[in-house]
Formats: sequence, structure tokens, C-alpha cells
Amino acid sequence: MEEKLYDVLVIGNGPAGLSAAINVRQRNGAVLVIGLPIEGNPLYKAHEIDNYLGLPRMSGADMLRIMHKHAEDKGVEFCEERLLAAYPNGDTWMVSAGSCVFTGRKVVFAGGVARGKAFEGEEEFLGRGVSYCTTCDGMLYKGKEVSVIGFSEADRKEAAYLEGICSKVDYFEKPGSVKILGDQKVSQVEVDGKTMDTSCVFILRPTLSPASLFPGLAIENGFIKVNRSMETNLPGLYAAGDCTGTPFQVAKAVGEGMMAGQSAMKI
Repeated sequence: MEEKLYDVLVIGNGPAGLSAAINVRQRNGAVLVIGLPIEGNPLYKAHEIDNYLGLPRMSGADMLRIMHKHAEDKGVEFCEERLLAAYPNGDTWMVSAGSCVFTGRKVVFAGGVARGKAFEGEEEFLGRGVSYCTTCDGMLYKGKEVSVIGFSEADRKEAAYLEGICSKVDYFEKPGSVKILGDQKVSQVEVDGKTMDTSCVFILRPTLSPASLFPGLAIENGFIKVNRSMETNLPGLYAAGDCTGTPFQVAKAVGEGMMAGQSAMKI
């Protein structure tokens, strides 16, 4: 079966990403939104949003459901897997999420703001006992003890998946400190001062750092630098939403998503 080529791959399923996807569909483009379930989006937890025109006093959860339904009705496709990597490949982009790899002519990054730096030992042991994907690498540690660093309720479900594969799964949600230890590969992890044996540490961050995801990406004051068309300095890559800077408002995210989606379809 021939691999599908999307016009646009959208990374992030918040207001910016959904707005970009809808605008791609308005121009009859094929678009895939890559992002974890909306329950993990920070906006989902907002009790009330009262500054978005036409939808006053609405909870973040209800607003995201409405936006998601709008996108579905427009024919937007979704992949609810954890983003792992993105890289240019000639005139297209390749994006891997979970165990899947997708190809698109353009990419819109709307993944929000990545908070927190890498844990001690994380980069050193990547691929040697540090993983970002339970479904990709879980079977490599069948019958072994593993650890999971999570940040949301969705991450608990991924830890539960590992319980059916590994002999023991230690789950830590939003720990204060993490240090990954070992020689040639991971053998221990220290979490909040407590050290335990482990074969792998699965780190399930909701958002990757754009600078690490896209080498060479121009960053200014910690945010992605874009022009008025939401283009970055990397050909074929656009950005929208919180990742481009303040204010962190739904209205800004939706507007930038619109611009990114329209710009990306000027193929």
C-alpha cells in the first residue's frame, strides 16, 4: 500500500493546531493532526474562559470538544500518539509519532510551550535505557523492571500498558528531581532523593522542546521566531500558538493557526 502524502502535518491539537487544520481543509488540503488526547491539554483544565469572542463563560474542556468536533466534521484526520521526531526529507517532512511515520509537504508546529530542562543523565542514556515511547520500546523490556516519569492522567494509562509487559513498573508523576544513573546503559534512577534499580526510564513529557525537535530553528527569547505568515527560518515549517510567544490566549492561538494553515497551503 502506497504511503499517504499529506499536504500539511499539524503537531498539536489545541486551538492553534485545530485552527490550522481547519484552514487547510477549507482549501481542500489533506491534513493530519498529531497530538495526545485533548484531556492532556492544559486548556482542558480551565474552569472558565470568559475572553473568547462569542463563547463566554465556557470551560476549557467544552471549548476544546467543540473545536475538535468542528475539525472532525471538516474531514481533519487525527493521530493520538506521542510525538517522537520530525525531520526534512527533500521537499517533504517526515514526522514520527508512536510507532508510525507520516509524510507531509509542510508542517505546522502548534505544540505549546515546552517547560523544564532535560533530567540529569537523560541525553546521555537516550536509546540505552531512556525512552520517550512506551508502545515503541515497551517490548524491549519484557519481564524487566522499568520506571515511568509522567505528567498527566493519560501517562498513567501508558504506565498501565507497561504493567502487562514488564515485571515491575514504578510510576512517578511530576517529580521534583530525577537523576538517571548507569554505566554503558541505565541501571538505576533517583527520584526525589530515592534510588531504585531500573532497566529503562520512560519520560512522557507532553511537549518537546522545539529547538531539540527542529535543529537549526531560530529561537528568540525562548520562543519560536516567525514572520507575519507564521513561517519559521526552516523551509516548509510554520509555527503558531503559545510556542511563538505571549499573550497565551485562545484568540491569539486561533488567529495564528489560521495564518499558518493558510500560508502552508500556498504550495
